[in-house]
Amino acid sequence: MKKLGLFGGTFDPPHLGHLILAAEALHQLALDYVLWVLTPEPPQKSGHTISAWQTRMRLLQAAISSDPGFAISRVEIDRPPPHYAFETVRLIRQEYPVDELVYLMGGDEFRDLATWRQPADFIAACDAIGVMRRPADAVDLLALEREFPGVTDKVWFLAAPLIEISASEIRRRIGAGQPVRYFLPRPVFDLILEQQLYQVG
Repeated sequence: MKKLGLFGGTFDPPHLGHLILAAEALHQLALDYVLWVLTPEPPQKSGHTISAWQTRMRLLQAAISSDPGFAISRVEIDRPPPHYAFETVRLIRQEYPVDELVYLMGGDEFRDLATWRQPADFIAACDAIGVMRRPADAVDLLALEREFPGVTDKVWFLAAPLIEISASEIRRRIGAGQPVRYFLPRPVFDLILEQQLYQVG
């Protein structure tokens, strides 16, 4: 039996903050590997402009290809939207029926778990939830336990470094002609330059 981390996101683009968090989860939670789950059309970003999933997939492949502890799941790409986490975990469970599934999320996402689609089903589908805390996430564990009894037994908190890098800031900086070289893995940076991604106009 293996222990798999599930790391979902739009990854538009994948940056060093993503890689550091995934690497910390791999180490601190003793995962066998992290499955990066690319979301083509995230429901929570409806109305936002995001890059085509094919572009983000190329960037993600460039970002993680040199790390044997990372792999990409197509579970959300190979089925029609909308994509909700509880369904995604159930589908991955079908693919990995004997493995332990640890869903990785930020403290702000964990705090807002009640706003997710069918949160109780999501919690039930996970063997564990790895939460990457942030100083301002204001997680009220007692309140979450009252709302979702048993959730605290599944939570593992990660002591991840505070990395103030966001994909939206990278896109803004590229559009404004500002430097982003050291926000990104070199293969991702090279691909963005080569394909002139995130340019304005």
